[in-house]
Amino acid sequence: MRILILSCGTGGGHNSAGRAMAETFQAHGDEVLFPDYLSLADEKVSKIVAGTYIDMARLTPRLFGGMYKIGMAVSKISHSSPVYQANKLMAKYLRAYLNEHPVDAVVMPHLYPAETLTWMKRSGDALPVAFAIATDYTCVPFWEETDCDFYVVPSEALSGEFVERGVPAGKLLPLGIPVSSAYRQPTTRAEARAALSLPAEGNCILVMGGSMGAGSLIDLTRCLLAQDETAHIIVIAGSNERTAAALHELPDPAGRLTILSFTKQVPLYLRACDLLFSKPGGLTSTEAAVSGIPLIHTDPIPGCETVNREYFESRGMSLSARTPEEQVQAGLRILHDPALRDAMLQNQHKGIHPDAADRIYDAVKAAVERRNA
Repeated sequence: MRILILSCGTGGGHNSAGRAMAETFQAHGDEVLFPDYLSLADEKVSKIVAGTYIDMARLTPRLFGGMYKIGMAVSKISHSSPVYQANKLMAKYLRAYLNEHPVDAVVMPHLYPAETLTWMKRSGDALPVAFAIATDYTCVPFWEETDCDFYVVPSEALSGEFVERGVPAGKLLPLGIPVSSAYRQPTTRAEARAALSLPAEGNCILVMGGSMGAGSLIDLTRCLLAQDETAHIIVIAGSNERTAAALHELPDPAGRLTILSFTKQVPLYLRACDLLFSKPGGLTSTEAAVSGIPLIHTDPIPGCETVNREYFESRGMSLSARTPEEQVQAGLRILHDPALRDAMLQNQHKGIHPDAADRIYDAVKAAVERRNA
């Protein structure tokens, strides 16, 4: 098969899901095209849109949450939102790309290209099989105004929400959120720590703020240093250079703090550590559950992350609290209560599809074969 994966950089989770699917298709010998969707028009367009989105989410989360609520309200009364109107402008670029690079299927872990394909379909374009992949544990605004062949959702428990919002039940595939096979490797904690040069003994705690380094990473790290006097703490600040610089200024006389701006070794760190503090992004939360690490959700970016946190916490797959101090206390409770920790890991194992990428691959292949027949 020849597969086109379309995503863009408005948050790292969409691209991570896209990379997981690219890896899976390539492992089966398929050809994968994975351009940045917005760069089909212009690199500057991609940088402006992604940069604006990230800055709003990171610097003005309340405004971001307000925009999400507005989007939810608009989606209930209109199937032609401003988002749809903006993305239909991408049709000429995507049409040209498909004419030059014909494919068997388009896989979209992002709403924007699904909006564009919908406009093209309504305009009479002959299109490949179209798969949309939801990367959060909720139906985000405007999925219902798209017209894809199939919609991959994280869980059967969410099918009712998608149907209620207007996505046809016959198009729903509750296959899970795809994550890289690196998160499923049977690496032991000792092996992971040795590979990362982390202490062989004692607790290691991982703190992440997603690709954009969002959340109260500084206050949370300060609380961890004060409340746990022995654990080694690894903080991944993502693209947030200002937060990384501030973290380096925290007093750390015992050398218990490791600060990273960006790393491709997140799967190893999840295997090496005893506890994760992370904002409730859909991909990060899924990767944690697949890795099997106790999870404390920190402050969400208002919107779909709020729902992600509620989904995980209500199913015993994470704990959460309002303040950094309370979040640290919840984490220490897990470290010192093996029964609580084991129950959480069992709930993660039951509630998440670790093989989602393989399941999606099978569905795409079957759909392409039916189309070709």
